[in-house]
Formats: sequence, C-alpha cells, structure tokens
Amino acid sequence: MTDDLKEIFGQNLQRLRRLKNISMVELSEMIGVSQSTISDWENGKKMPRSGSIQRIADFFGVPKTDLLIKKSDIPNNMISVTEFVDIPILGTIMCGEPILAEENFDGYRREPKEGLPSGDLFYLKAKGDSMSPTIRENGYVLIKRQPDVEDGEIAAVIVNGDDEATLKRVKRQNGIVMLIADNKEYSPMIITPDTPARIIGKAMKVSFDL
Repeated sequence: MTDDLKEIFGQNLQRLRRLKNISMVELSEMIGVSQSTISDWENGKKMPRSGSIQRIADFFGVPKTDLLIKKSDIPNNMISVTEFVDIPILGTIMCGEPILAEENFDGYRREPKEGLPSGDLFYLKAKGDSMSPTIRENGYVLIKRQPDVEDGEIAAVIVNGDDEATLKRVKRQNGIVMLIADNKEYSPMIITPDTPARIIGKAMKVSFDL
C-alpha cells in the first residue's frame, strides 16, 4: 500500500465528512471503528480494508472511486454525487389518446438529490408518440405535482372526469384551453364543460433506459 494512496484516501474522507457536517465520533459510530482510527485514516497513517471502504462509500452515498481517486484526477465534466433520492413510478400515462389513469405503483427510479426540483415528485412511463420527438415512447417523465402550469408547458392532465390521463402541452388562447401534442399528426384537444380536465402536475424532465 503506497503512502500516496493513504494520503489521497485521507483527504477524500475528510472532504466528504466535512461536506456532510459529520464529526469523527459520528462517523466512527456509524461504521464501527474507533475515533482514533478515523483520525489515522484522515492523516494518511493507515488505510482501511476493502470492506470498511465500501461501508464508508455506502454511508456517504458515493462510489468507492470517490474515496480512492485524487480530486484533481476526476474529469471536469463529471459531477460527484453524494446523495440519492428514490422517486416512485406511479404507472403509465398516454402520449396519444387518453387512457385510464390508475396510479399503479411500479417501483422507484433513483436520482441524484442535487438539482431535483422541490415538492412532491413522481415518475410516469410514457406510451404513444403524440409528444414525439420531445418525449419518446417508454420514456420516464418526472412529474412535479401541482394544479396548474404556465402556458406552453407540458402537463400530466386528467380528462373526462377522473377516469383518463394524458401528457400534453397546455395552451390558452382567447379564454380557450387546449391540450396540444408536439407530434403534428395529432389534433388539439379542446377543453370544454363536456370534456373537463384537471392538471395533476408539470413535466420536469424525461429519461430513458437503454
């Protein structure tokens, strides 16, 4: 074990601990070692075993490489992620014709906490091609729960009472509210008393599994 690696590990451990405002005592209790051991690690005197490194990485929510690679060696276009959030997937929403809006829980998607909007967030899986190319079929659309959106923004909308849901761009013109598809092959849906609608949230971003 080289002294350089011990020093790099110690610097990274101290940086993460201070970033999370965790004391040596708190960290030692969480991973089951003495405070003096933490001090030796941070001062580059000793190097923990692989299992301890993994426990530390898990505690801080970072990959092991964040502890073992010199900070200046990390590419500038890479962002170090220190905390993640599990966002629920509440089912499928149609990007074509509206479909039944059953909020069927379908697991979670893990996202870095940094950069996420505040508020009640959930994912819906897109079906259909009416929002193409903005939103492709099988894309996961992050929705922030809110009762309204600005003109031109994409919203998850309940239509025809509480039975059907769709993902469309909301347009307002001369007192008329329309749900517009980005795919020009689809006609606008005009909201009237006979076809009521209720916005359940704003589309914030879309991601895909390859």
